[in-house]
Amino acid sequence: MIEPGEQLPEEVLALIFRHLPLRDRAAAAKVCRAWAAAATCSAVWHDTSISCDCELEGMLPPYLSACLDHVQNLRLEFEPSRERSRRAATELLTALAACTPGLRGLCLECRGEKPLFDSGHDVLDAVHALCRAAGALRHLDLRRLPFTLDDALVLQVAHGCPELRSLFLDNSTLVGSVGPGSVLELLEACPCLRALGLHLASLSRTALETLAAPDRAPFKLLALRCACPDDARAPPLPNEAWAELSRRHPGLAVELELEPALPAESVTRVLQPAVPVAVLRLSLSGDTVGPVRFAARHYAATLRALEVRAAASADLDAAMEELAARCAGLREVHCFCVVRPSVLHAFRTHCPRLRSYTLKLTREPHPWRPTLVA
Repeated sequence: MIEPGEQLPEEVLALIFRHLPLRDRAAAAKVCRAWAAAATCSAVWHDTSISCDCELEGMLPPYLSACLDHVQNLRLEFEPSRERSRRAATELLTALAACTPGLRGLCLECRGEKPLFDSGHDVLDAVHALCRAAGALRHLDLRRLPFTLDDALVLQVAHGCPELRSLFLDNSTLVGSVGPGSVLELLEACPCLRALGLHLASLSRTALETLAAPDRAPFKLLALRCACPDDARAPPLPNEAWAELSRRHPGLAVELELEPALPAESVTRVLQPAVPVAVLRLSLSGDTVGPVRFAARHYAATLRALEVRAAASADLDAAMEELAARCAGLREVHCFCVVRPSVLHAFRTHCPRLRSYTLKLTREPHPWRPTLVA
């Protein structure tokens, strides 16, 4: 125990304070001058997670305002259906924009009930303002925003954040309002971009060709969500364009998420042999056996994770066994229907790198928990 008159060094205090919730940091800053200096130093705020449900009420002025300049990576969680939580998030984003921070990363995460269709304009307006001010922004993750994202936001990011490295727009909205033209402009304005998440309808052959340009920085991750009517109507992305992109970026990993809105004819257009699929999530209303067999035959060299939501059947079991036999590099497999014991045996036998699986032999109450492989 520290005796009266003794004091921990500021760097040690800062290491402790960075793990405290926001409200506890504010309380620590009121103890004494030494603690106040440690609680407001940049090391405490470099990587910050804030929940707007209760932490921000009455805290923005003056304590948090004095620390915003030190925040470089922010994860902001709020509940959009609760007006107070949403207002706190909006005020914080607006304050960040006003102080022109050295913000490098922003991740917005919504919790609670899904808001009304036309809600979220206040939050998105604040994101616009922040992207205008935060020219050093390198990572922007909007996957967990349930609001409709549009071309105006993408263009604001493109021209306000030229150092961007990653952008994720593949959220759960059922309305696709980001067109291929704005994505192409984004790629041209942000030459260092190496990770991108989109709805399928936002991607074009021209965008793939732009990514495959000889002077392009190494591109690492492309996440595609196929879940809205526009995705079902999107023109096909030719296999030769994927092949060229894979040759140009041999380390590229593609994540594909196919949702029930995608009809069978669209699935066959999306699943091209040359796509370097590392993660495949299938939640189709129609045939799932065909896509699983296709993945087994064409993605064996790249597939690392598979998630299947479908009705149990002998054909699906057989397709899963074929995939296990071909995809030795698989690290995760999660099937949310009952499978026969031979399916579990196939994955345990043929996939030595398997680290986690959900393969239930009998029906159990949900949610099903994955099994970790020692």
